[in-house]
Amino acid sequence: LYKRLPMFSHAGSSALKKGLDNIIRLCEKLGNPQNKFKSIHIAGTNGKGSSSNMLSAIMQQSGYKTGLYTSPHLFDFGERIRVNGQMVNPQFVIDFTQKTQSICDAIEPSFFELTVAMAFEYFAQEKVDIAIIETGLGGRLDSTNIITPILSIITNIGFDHMQILGNSLTEIAGEKAGIIKQNIPVVIGNYNDESKRVFKQKSLEMNAPLVYATTHFKLIYAKTTVDKLHCSILNIPANKTLQIITDLAGIYQAQNICTVLTAIECLKKTGYFIEHTIVSESLRQIKKITGLRGRWDLLQTRPDVIIDVGHNEDGIKNIVAQLGSQYPNARQHFVIGFAKDKDLNRLLDLFPKNALYYFTNAHLPRALPHTELKGLAAEKNLHGNSYDHINDALNNALANANESDVVMVCGSFFVIAETTCFKNS
Repeated sequence: LYKRLPMFSHAGSSALKKGLDNIIRLCEKLGNPQNKFKSIHIAGTNGKGSSSNMLSAIMQQSGYKTGLYTSPHLFDFGERIRVNGQMVNPQFVIDFTQKTQSICDAIEPSFFELTVAMAFEYFAQEKVDIAIIETGLGGRLDSTNIITPILSIITNIGFDHMQILGNSLTEIAGEKAGIIKQNIPVVIGNYNDESKRVFKQKSLEMNAPLVYATTHFKLIYAKTTVDKLHCSILNIPANKTLQIITDLAGIYQAQNICTVLTAIECLKKTGYFIEHTIVSESLRQIKKITGLRGRWDLLQTRPDVIIDVGHNEDGIKNIVAQLGSQYPNARQHFVIGFAKDKDLNRLLDLFPKNALYYFTNAHLPRALPHTELKGLAAEKNLHGNSYDHINDALNNALANANESDVVMVCGSFFVIAETTCFKNS
């Protein structure tokens, strides 16, 4: 599959197949497996992966056989397709690939299109009670957008993939709003005036009930420990304060929790039985239940080494802010690498000038070479050495760091995927 089908993660926008024709034809050849199970559809610039895993964990722990489709994967292709936290059976992947060879010859799908169809087929075969489906990129023309879910969720809108989705928040929101379906309720997590107008207009067109998480749950406070996030959240309609602890230690997860709690309330109204105690216990151990990795993962202590897949403007803002609040007196070391299609002029402005930098790259055609990143960073007064491999960059950061320092690895899923010590942890 890697060799034959164009992959966005490797080649960028040239790998995209515009429109939904390919995925529609592909699924028709398979008997439209996407219509054989109930689903929840999740889009957003940031937080959709974490929210998908949270919701999957809660549904699974509530006794529902739960499918989960996310992308990209970090270490193993099977991470993309899970049932009750277990990765897809490798033999199914082999059989499916062999079965669809002639179909691929005729349709010429992208890697993502075939993977989406594979997930739908697997969830149908496994007879899941519910499947949580994360969009890949955007929403309107995303291959996952042929499902008719029982609930849609849009976590937030921010700047990412502008060359594909548009250069304004209004344009980007319009692409994400493409997952809003006729008469299907949609939960909106975070929004601003621009995106709110788009969501309101689209929901009116589709007669889709619009539910804002901010009118149901309000974050009172959030604080972090070494590897936990502690939240106090007000259930506004019930006027009841909830105390939530999660092993997803990024402070940004607080907003995702509010969005997921709102989605749970919507699901309860449609007949799903989900106890509050199950919700709390599931959020406490997301990583164990679903296998989620790369979200503010503490790799080691003294010095603390943190891995986060944040790679766009809001993601980097959150990382820098949390480092400043959680490690106010620590010397910061950033190990960073980016894709060449990112707006580096905007992103590099977000990093602190007084940190130490170790520039690197993933080994993909889409990766920005470490030497180019070093040069661009120097123009922003961000200084350090560059390395062709993440492991060399990280080892040099560790050699330079004192026990009281903090080392942050971020900027790209694919750089993090090549971090040997993280993979083996």
